Amino acid sequence: MLTRRIFLGALALTAALASGCTSSDEPTGGGPSSDLPDGGALLRDASAATRDIRSAHFVLKVNGTVPAISVQNAEGDLTREGGPSGAAKGTVKLTLLGQLIEGEFVLVNDSLYLKGPTGGFQQYPASLSASIYDPSAILNPDKGIANILAKITNPRTVGKEDIDGTPAFKVTGSATKDVVAAVVPGVSTDVEITVWLREDNKRPVKASVALPSGEGQSASVDLTLSDVDKQVTITPPA
Repeated sequence: MLTRRIFLGALALTAALASGCTSSDEPTGGGPSSDLPDGGALLRDASAATRDIRSAHFVLKVNGTVPAISVQNAEGDLTREGGPSGAAKGTVKLTLLGQLIEGEFVLVNDSLYLKGPTGGFQQYPASLSASIYDPSAILNPDKGIANILAKITNPRTVGKEDIDGTPAFKVTGSATKDVVAAVVPGVSTDVEITVWLREDNKRPVKASVALPSGEGQSASVDLTLSDVDKQVTITPPA
């Protein structure tokens, strides 16, 4: 049975970590170009700007195999409204018990609704949420994306890139497993993070988190955010 924790753990990484690079001005050599803004200052501005985000559209893609994450890709809308846990809706593709599953999801009023390739939505009781992940962590200003941006260590601004036509600064750094695990249960190691921050308002447009996938292989989770603070209304499916 697909539990809310299995899906939301991957989604939050997302969300926390808030693809499509078209160009790069990454400097050569060991340090950032002198004409690029300081990475620490950019992240401080980005964290402050992200704390007030109320809604966003997301696209999530997992590259490689991450044992703790079942989702391969997902897309939808997130909002901090819609009950104590916020709300979300969209589509998801994941592997569960060796089977590939594609379907739609709605999270609202602390309930999860799932719809597979056939049949209608199935509702899972709110009582299941007592021991599973809280989706409000994605946009929660104290433990979500804003918190992760504030706690990235050794930040370096390494270039500028266009992300889906949006000019952005590219900043690399690291984050401890405790900071990431607050948003994504199952992360057991410190991680390397790259974030792309809008040049105009410093809000994140993309994040890429490098994760071990086992047997010496590497993997990553990419998330892009768009339509920030666009009106999003999510209701239980009929």
